Amino acid sequence: MNIYDIAALAGVSIATVSRVVNDSPKVSEKTKAKVRAVMEEQNYTPNVFARGLGLNSMQTVGIICPDVADAYMASAVAYLEKRLRCYGYDCILYCSGYEEKTRKKAVKLILNKRVDALILVGSQYIGDGGEADTRYLKEASEEVPVFLINAYVRCDGIYCVLADGYQGMYDAVSRLADEGRKRILFLYDSNSYSALEKMQGYEDALRDNGLHVEESLKIYMKNKIQKVRDFLFVQENLEFDAAVATEDGLAVGVVKYVRQKGYSIPEDVSIIGYNNSELAVCCEPELSSVDSRGEALCRTAVDTMMTLLKGKNVKHKIVVPCKLVKRRSTNL
Repeated sequence: MNIYDIAALAGVSIATVSRVVNDSPKVSEKTKAKVRAVMEEQNYTPNVFARGLGLNSMQTVGIICPDVADAYMASAVAYLEKRLRCYGYDCILYCSGYEEKTRKKAVKLILNKRVDALILVGSQYIGDGGEADTRYLKEASEEVPVFLINAYVRCDGIYCVLADGYQGMYDAVSRLADEGRKRILFLYDSNSYSALEKMQGYEDALRDNGLHVEESLKIYMKNKIQKVRDFLFVQENLEFDAAVATEDGLAVGVVKYVRQKGYSIPEDVSIIGYNNSELAVCCEPELSSVDSRGEALCRTAVDTMMTLLKGKNVKHKIVVPCKLVKRRSTNL
């Protein structure tokens, strides 16, 4: 009977077994009790190797994102990897895809790599935020600290660093209302925690500025520029004098539609994107966009993680404010 057998019987990683052997504070009491019970049942005596694993960190962090083909995800991974190197840490990257089954599989696989902590990029990883959708994250947090970027779930061992998407969208819509816009289109491409926070900011800003929330002005679309443009062309009686979107690609699709219709931007229609990506400066006119502070989010997540791994207390939720970058698609 060896450390690998104990890990398999207890359903944890070998790194977790070694941490239990060394009574590490990084492991929950529940997991310690489970592992110790298996060790006792199997009459297991830890050897030097098992103890050494706990004493010497692998200095490796697991990073999981849905798809690095996505510009936001790719930049987030780059920011995280760069910041981890500042602390002398390596990373292991998994692209999980967006399906629930593959997300859970990615977490399970990466935990087997003896990582010191886990970072998940995007609110897709919490589903609707309910118990069933987040149970696998809570189980993972019993083995290593789990950090979520742009998602929030309340649980010991899970730490959340997120942009204030609600306030960023609220402020953008309020600025458009101040400009005199009355019918503000809202485009979104998911029902994730992040997207729904932005939608709430949009709706509250409309109400607080004396405007009605019209369901016909909320459009769910894939984040594909040409699909947005083509979709808007076939809509009947869709009138708007401004648009906001949860992604820059969606907003660029609106720019293309408005220009091909022969309207002027921003004189006839003002448009604001989100994420302040390269797309915002690759269209004409250049796009005003809410900067979600991706680099600041990733730097904060890594810095907080390192503080935690040193045995110090950290906040479970850190919110980073957004800022509106004004360009020529608005008169703000």
